[in-house]
Amino acid sequence: MPEETTGPLIVPDVAEGAPRDLCTDCGISRSSDPRRCGRACQFIRPDYAALETRVHGRTRDPARPDELHFGPFRRMVRAAMRKPREGAQWTGITSRIGERLLETGAVDAVLTMAPHPEDPWRPMPVLVTRAEGMAQCRGMRMGYAPLLALLEPAKARGYKRLAVIGIPCQVYALRALEQELGFERLYVVGTPCSDNTTTERFHQFLSLLSAHPEEITYLEFRADYHVEVRYRDGKVKAIPFLMLPLSDLPSDFFPLTCRTCVDYTNVLADITVGYMGGQGEQWLLVRNERGEELLGLLGDEVRVEQPGSAGKRQGPVKGFLANTIRAAGGLPLRRMPNWLRPIVGWLMPRVGPRGLEFARARVEMKAVETVVHLRREQPKRMRSMVPPHVWNLVKPYGLESTEAERPRDSAPTKNP
Repeated sequence: MPEETTGPLIVPDVAEGAPRDLCTDCGISRSSDPRRCGRACQFIRPDYAALETRVHGRTRDPARPDELHFGPFRRMVRAAMRKPREGAQWTGITSRIGERLLETGAVDAVLTMAPHPEDPWRPMPVLVTRAEGMAQCRGMRMGYAPLLALLEPAKARGYKRLAVIGIPCQVYALRALEQELGFERLYVVGTPCSDNTTTERFHQFLSLLSAHPEEITYLEFRADYHVEVRYRDGKVKAIPFLMLPLSDLPSDFFPLTCRTCVDYTNVLADITVGYMGGQGEQWLLVRNERGEELLGLLGDEVRVEQPGSAGKRQGPVKGFLANTIRAAGGLPLRRMPNWLRPIVGWLMPRVGPRGLEFARARVEMKAVETVVHLRREQPKRMRSMVPPHVWNLVKPYGLESTEAERPRDSAPTKNP
């Protein structure tokens, strides 16, 4: 099929996606063999233990601090580029890694997302072949995009060494098919992901934040319990989480896939680049030798230090669980009185979970959300979709697996 090339970006045409239940359109259903979805999809029968062992040499070790929550890793650091890149979502670590891979000739191309020319919020899969092209991929996009549909065009162009920057559902499918794809070298940079939605629905959310949503150029959920919004005229606004109009969104704003995702931290990437444990900076999980190589490409351009941790997560997670149960049952969320919201919004960045404790809280929230929503909407999928480690995360909050829900190869769990 014809390709469109814009400077260093290659945008191949892709086929229509095959209809799928519980699908985030990673792109495999648009490939020459859409039947591969059956063995590649995170939402059918995931086997994290096997893939973690294949990718990292071992699965997560509950005896090592934080691996139960974040997956296998060699080290975690809080990091920032010494010279932040203009237009980057944070300081530009992810896009700079892509640039360095291309500058050094380590890869033939980087498979990632760029803004769609008709809508800067819409993600568009691209192959980047020159380092300067990564600047066009900076910033956050919102919505589904068939990233992995470009794997076959990459091979057709003769690319043998590839880097992929993707979200967890894309990376899981990539790893499940990695051996049969046959690339000589594959680097995987993962970003955490939660609660994705369609680009159209995201525009709906922006319209609730501003009377002029078309003026918004940047949005980021920060670890200090605020959403940062930037406007074309240079104005910056920080909105406390508690003041967001989330209760005004329709109940299906976030699809069941994203409400039942068990891989917030992108455990199958070589390196995960996120923010949850960064306390205002980026948070890196270097997971294997290739991840060390990727971070090493930045040299002295990046500043790293040990991440911090403060506060306690149990109270916020329990509150989240209570609201999730109500929402799953079709009941309205308990709304905090308007007069109290600014007070609690001021307190949370000071006394709530911060740093690594904030990241642990978010992972546990996603785990309880998975169990509650899947149990109500797709109970027959519980046995195949919920890995054993998720049950260990939710045990302290009174959620136990039944015999019908328990993975066939796992032992019964007990409360600690």
